[in-house]
Order: sequence, then C-alpha cells, then structure tokens
Amino acid sequence: MTTTTERAVGQPIGRIEGPDKVRGTARYAAEYQVGDDLAYAWVAQSPVARGTLTGVTVDPLVEADDVLAVLWHGNAPRLGAADDPELAVLQSDRISYRGQALALVVARTLEAARRAAATLSLEIDEEPHDCVLRTEHPDLYTPEKVNPAFPSETTSGDVEAAFAAAPVTVDVTYRTPPLHNSPMEPHATTALWANDDLVLYDSNQHPPGVAAAVATVFELPPERVHVITEHVGGGFGSKGSARPNAVLAAMAARVTGRPVRLALPRQALFSMVGHRTPTIQRVRLAASSDGHLTAIDHLAVSHTSRLFEFAEQTAVSTRHMYAAPNRRTGHRLVRLDMPTPRWMRAPGEAPGMVALECAMDELAVALELDPIELRVRNEPTVEPESGVPFSSRHYVECLRRGAERFGWGDRDPRPKQRREGDWWIGTGMAGATYPTMAQPSTARARRLPSGDYEVSIAATDLGTGARTILTQIAADALGVPVSQVRVRIGDSTLPKASVAGGSSGSASWGWAVTGACQALRSNSSSDEAVFDSTELVQKQEKDGKHAFGAHFAEVRVDAVTGEVRVSRLFGMYAAGRILNPRTARSQFLGGMIMGMGMALHEEAVLDPAMGTWVNHDLAEYHVPAHADVESVEAEWLEEQDDQINPMGSKGIGEIGIVGSPAAILNAVWHATGVRVRDLPARLDKILPHL
Repeated sequence: MTTTTERAVGQPIGRIEGPDKVRGTARYAAEYQVGDDLAYAWVAQSPVARGTLTGVTVDPLVEADDVLAVLWHGNAPRLGAADDPELAVLQSDRISYRGQALALVVARTLEAARRAAATLSLEIDEEPHDCVLRTEHPDLYTPEKVNPAFPSETTSGDVEAAFAAAPVTVDVTYRTPPLHNSPMEPHATTALWANDDLVLYDSNQHPPGVAAAVATVFELPPERVHVITEHVGGGFGSKGSARPNAVLAAMAARVTGRPVRLALPRQALFSMVGHRTPTIQRVRLAASSDGHLTAIDHLAVSHTSRLFEFAEQTAVSTRHMYAAPNRRTGHRLVRLDMPTPRWMRAPGEAPGMVALECAMDELAVALELDPIELRVRNEPTVEPESGVPFSSRHYVECLRRGAERFGWGDRDPRPKQRREGDWWIGTGMAGATYPTMAQPSTARARRLPSGDYEVSIAATDLGTGARTILTQIAADALGVPVSQVRVRIGDSTLPKASVAGGSSGSASWGWAVTGACQALRSNSSSDEAVFDSTELVQKQEKDGKHAFGAHFAEVRVDAVTGEVRVSRLFGMYAAGRILNPRTARSQFLGGMIMGMGMALHEEAVLDPAMGTWVNHDLAEYHVPAHADVESVEAEWLEEQDDQINPMGSKGIGEIGIVGSPAAILNAVWHATGVRVRDLPARLDKILPHL
C-alpha cells in the first residue's frame, strides 16, 4: 500500500468520468444494450385538463406486426398501492390534468410506437376545469406542512401593531411563473424482467428510492428491483423520486415479455415529471427611520394538483435571514387541474428570496439607505425565529467582500443615472441562503488484491462531480493517493445512500465514506468495512445550519427596445469547506446562470382555456444561451464548519440560484427606475415605462 500525507480534498481535480463523456462511452438510461428483442414505448397523453377516459380505439390501419401492445386503464395490469398517486399510471379512468398518461403503445420500433400512439382514438367525457392561480380563489387553504416538513405558518410578536407604528413600511406583491427543470437528458427508462426480478436502467437522482417505490407498486420485495443509474444528464430536482416513465416501462416489459425502452419526449417533460409552482407573494416590511426592521410579514400562495399535495416552502427562507422582533410567515395552497409541482433547484428558497430580497431593496430606497448597509443593520446574532445559534454565518463578510470585489462603492444610488449610447446601465445586489443538511447514508470500503481500494455507495452523480469528490474524500480518509481509489455509485444494490438533492449529497455520502474508510484503515485484520451514518446524523441539531452568499449584478437596458442584458454577475459565498474548487465553481456558476433565466427568460405561458402551457419545448421556453452569459464569476470565503459533518463542508448545488434573480431585478430598477414585480422581466414590462 502506498500511503501519502498530501491532501486530495481541496484540490481542483478534474471529473474522473470526464474522458468517458467526451469519448461518448458514458452510458445513459436509454443507451444500454439489452438484447435484440428490445421494444419501444410511447405515451399517449391527455388532450384535456379534466374528465373521464371511457375507451381507447386502435387505428385499424396501424401495422399489427409492429405494435406489440396498447395499454390503458381498461386492460393494464393492476398495480399495488403507491405512496405517490402519480405512479398509479393507467389504473383509473379519471383525468386530472392535460398531459397525463392515458395509454401506452409498445412496438418493435420507436417510429411505430410513436405513430400508433398518435393515431389512437381516446374517448373522453370532458369536464370544466380550473387551472388559474389567484389570491381570491375560494378553495385556498393552509397546508399543515410545507416541503419537506416545515410548519406552514410561524408568528411572533404583534405584526400589525408594528406596522401601524412604523415610520417606514413596504407592502409589495411579487409573482413568479411556473418554471421547468428541463434537464438535457430526458426522463428515460430501459426495463427488463429476469424471471421475477426487475432491472431498470433509469435516469434519476436516487436509485435506492426509485427501487423501493417501484417495488411497492409491483408488490415486490425491494431487493428484487435493481436500479442502475450510471450517468445522469441533469435533473435539477425533477428526477428526485420515481416518475411514471419507470413504472410504465416496467409494466410494458412484463406484458410483452421483452425489454422495453421509454424515453419521454421533451414536450412530455413539461407535464409528466413536475415543475416549479407559480407563486404570488406578498411581503410587508416595517422599519425604524434608521433602518432597523421592526416587522417582517411574508405570505406565499401557490398551487398543487388534485392528485397529490406538494406544498412549496416559499416563505421558509425568510425565517432565517434578518432580525425583527415581530414576524409572520405563511403559505396558502389551492388544488387545480394541473400537473403536480415537484422539486426544482432550491425549491422554496429560489422564488421566496426573489420577493424578500427585492422588497429589501425597495425598503432601502424608501429609507435612502445603501442596500448592503440595510442588510448589515439587520444581521441577527442567532436564528431569528428559533433562537438557535448559527453553526457559522458569514453573511456580512460575503456582503462586504463581495461589494469590494464587484466595485459597489462607486455606485450612485439614484436610478436611471448612467447611460451609454442607447443603454441604461444599473447595478443591484441580493442576499442568498440555503440550509445545510446531511441525511443518513451507508458506505462500504474494501481492500483489493491489487493494493487499491474500492468504495461503494448507492449515490448518484448528476454531472455535479460527485464521483470525483467522493474519490478525494476516500483517498484522504484512507491516506492513499487518489489513483488508488475506485468509487462505485449509481446502483441500488450498493450500500444505501440518500437522494442527490437539497444540496446534501456530498455532506451525506462523504460522511458515510469517511466513516467506512477510517474504519478500514484502523483495522488491518479486515479487508472490508461498512459505515452507517444514521445514528450520528439523527443526533445533529437541525436548526442553525446554513450556507450564505451575496449576489451582485450589472445590467444594461436598451432605451429603444427594452432589451435587458446582464453585463456582469458575481457571487461571493460562505459555504463551508470547498471540497473541489473546480467542480464547486461550476456549480456556483450554473446556479447563477439558472437564476438569470428565472429573472429574464423562463416562463411557462398558460392557456387557461386549454389548461396547458403553450410553450412546452426549448424552442419557446427560453433558457439562457451562451450569448446571454457575458461575465459570470464566483468566489468564496475560506470556511470550515466542523459542526456540519467530518469534512466541514456545506452544500453548494443550489445556493447559486438563490438571490441571483433578485440581484438582476434590482439592477434593472437601478438602470431604469422600473420595478418589475411579475417575473420574468420581459422588455414589454419595461419599455412602456422608460
């Protein structure tokens, strides 16, 4: 064995799987070779938003030799009870949203399956539908909990009295539209049955969780479902749990006796796999004349489906940011004839911090106070609502260091003061936060006859660099070079791992890997060690653990057309120990660019009459392209929080999107004097007011 004292963690090591991806040898869910008798499936989706499916007729002109099966609720195998009603596919005649899977065609070729699905006759009794989110909706209610298990409402002090007495107040409503994850790799599954065992090559963020969910649906022991997720082309939350494609592919494979591949087309991703719920947020801030908050009130309204309650935790981030003696946060929900919302990168925090941080900017203007100074004056010493001390909080340092790096000090605070040719130029800033979490996971470390080591855990690499980071963590815990470590992930039969979500992956898996490797290193008489972090994770105090950051943006707005361009975007973060600067920078920048999309480009446009989003592809649902990104940079403070996990790290996958949209919107106001409170900041919302 070759030992080393050099540390791998903290080094900018390139992605271990990078060469395979460049060569095209990295295999994704729809690329596995599973035999010559592979069949293909295509979903027939509902053309109405609400109703009853009474029959399905196959076009008699469709070639019978090509089509192997047409499944719908009238002939599909019965499934077991699922915790998630969205997995009970083809089990009921009820139609709950437009785009819902109503039938599945299985054929020998992809072209035949698609052609047959397009010619199916769906007999439907259509009913009136309701798909418009509004604050005066008669069916609004307060959910008991919001994602994942936060109380829906919190209150302390006397908010109304504080507002009545305050010399300066802000009362604003911000709206965010439905947004879509749109990963490069669509949701896809290749399914095959080996006797009574099910094998799924599936694109997801949690192989053990998908295996357990699918096992429940097919009434199998979990160990008889094997989920392989070697590489994933993005997920952003939408692949965090089993989706209908996995169940449909497995069902089709059982009926036909063949391996079946189902890759959802891009358009289906806009209805079948979740989305970020639209929000209507009212934020009220009260302050003394010297800029100290006396009250914060944040109420968020969002929608869910009639199938399944998903309550976005939009106002929860407001509970952690600023000190104020009188506080109130709450959520209202309404069930509509729409698809079920799901996780999308920084669920809750991303839309919630748009409203809070833009409202803080509006308060700074009302007080004639610098936006950074306003935030500094309201910095809490402990968690504002729980009173629990922060494990570490360097928010003010992020604000000040970021401002220095960005050149904030030269800013004229007045709007519409700087013009170069046709362009109005402005700058804005906003804060960022994201909770730091660790979830129970198990890892196994083995000595190999070659003298190298194998470390196994059923984690998933979404393209974030998880393989590389876990290799670095394992190498340091074993005291060997990175070249002697082999990491196995992406397989539900490996030791159980938590979901790749909530910026908790590296913290959770790294904890388990560290424990297994340290146990193996300390026991020379054994060639294998297994470590389960459950007991240690459960003992952790949950409150007071967050990553923080500050975003700064410079925009220019065309005085003739209203076009908005982001000239500079900069983020300064305090996110614990950075395990790999190279992959971390990529994550920070990716989140910030996604935030740019949220501020300026992304919007699912609803057709109320049809109950659907009309721009359900990447030609019309706009995301930032290379030409939109001019200068984007991220830096971070040197920080190690030993109260979090053995590595001292905090999650970084999501904080980049939290706050960056607000910084851009605040910069648009500074450039033009126009407040856009209904995202995205399209030119038609700006130009009439220039």
